[in-house]
Amino acid sequence: MEKLRAYLNSLSPSDQEDFARRCNTTIGYLRKGISTGQLFGESICINIDRESEGTVTCEDLRPDVDWAYLRGTKRAA
Repeated sequence: MEKLRAYLNSLSPSDQEDFARRCNTTIGYLRKGISTGQLFGESICINIDRESEGTVTCEDLRPDVDWAYLRGTKRAA
């Protein structure tokens, strides 16, 4: 969540609003999630990863999800 906080803080208020809109959410929802340590749903994690151009990754937001499997980067056992 700290990476997301830092990323948002690097944006102007209007850019924060635009970013949240592109992620199909609001800046208020993102800020509340950061402050409460909420686990975002997988789809919003994907949106944040995409819209931040990988600055904030799915793995940063939800380390409990097997993103490597979805990305096709998981090594065979």
